Amino acid sequence: MKIRKLETFMANAGLRNYLFVRLTTDTGLTGIGEATLEWQEKAVEVLLNEWVASRIVGKDPFDIEAVVGDMIRDQYQGGSTVMTAISAAEIAMWDIIGKSTGEPVYRLIGGKAKPQLLAYANGWYGGCERPQDFAARARAVVALGYRAMKFDPFTTAWKILTPEQERHALGVVDAVAKAVGPDIGLMIEIHGRLAAGDATRFIRKLEGYNIHWCEEPVAPESLDLLKSVKDASNLPISAGERLYSMADFARLVNLRACDVVQMDVAHCGGITAAKKIAALAATQDIAVSPHCSIGPVALAAALHFAWSTPNMLMLESFAEFDVDWRNDLVSSWNPLRHGAFSLPDRPGLGIELDAAAIAAHPYKPLAFPSLWDTTWRDEFTGTAKLASG
Repeated sequence: MKIRKLETFMANAGLRNYLFVRLTTDTGLTGIGEATLEWQEKAVEVLLNEWVASRIVGKDPFDIEAVVGDMIRDQYQGGSTVMTAISAAEIAMWDIIGKSTGEPVYRLIGGKAKPQLLAYANGWYGGCERPQDFAARARAVVALGYRAMKFDPFTTAWKILTPEQERHALGVVDAVAKAVGPDIGLMIEIHGRLAAGDATRFIRKLEGYNIHWCEEPVAPESLDLLKSVKDASNLPISAGERLYSMADFARLVNLRACDVVQMDVAHCGGITAAKKIAALAATQDIAVSPHCSIGPVALAAALHFAWSTPNMLMLESFAEFDVDWRNDLVSSWNPLRHGAFSLPDRPGLGIELDAAAIAAHPYKPLAFPSLWDTTWRDEFTGTAKLASG
């Protein structure tokens, strides 16, 4: 069996454009992946059609280590754009392997490693500004069955957290915590906003709340600063969504710079790379919880990884707070049931692209807003579905 064709499909999803990949083999089997990368979808699309296609057409999709390993070796410059393109192709190859063997991907990469897989909610707080707005929306999230939720309370903070910004952020956390009660876990999304000292001081003020982790407190490339924040904090620290090479993840783990590693399966090299990163983390008793903020194919890949990985925690979900047509893009697939993910039971990833639904939502340029101006709060997902909560 050989790969004969690579195709790309772009669909707008509100604040993002989802970029999907489909590989077709000479036997007629197809495999899909996702290469969504905010602001850079067109660049990734060019890489896929010009460079990745030239490297995988004619290759056996079962030869993942050789095909993907050679691309990672030869891409030369590194970084998110090319690694996202490679990851999409790798995920699509696994989809073909699963379909060829008649097995869901998770059964081929370790099998069922846990009795259940809980989701935590993200993307639910679009349009929220006042603490009471966050609180009302958070209650609606809990009503959907979620036992944990993530949110960014920092408005437009950058490096220095002013007294006013700190009061506002603490007020948001306090309002959400009181609204949902002590049994609901909170993940505080910092988006790499803060200098190490300000991050440490803020995190210390969160002690007493049910904080599952504080995410990416400092700039993603600053692993030494990240370690300094972790060492000075009593709350768990998570990081890794903006790392892209095995060497960077090895350094993150060997430094023990976080408590939870958050590789993104759609950016770190794909499913195989994510499994290797999880194994690295396990040697240091570090948990994993993949970053998963983009579209449904990336979610499917993360889902198979998650079910098959022993040191896996909860899995991030935007799925119920995304645009209304999200599930239509993959033939109405929805793996969520009352705050938990169902176990995949179909061969491969278990989903297919719906070309007509994708075509009905064409690409829009520069759809993703900046996190450092006020428009991101207004344009963030989740507003319509939970506004009445």
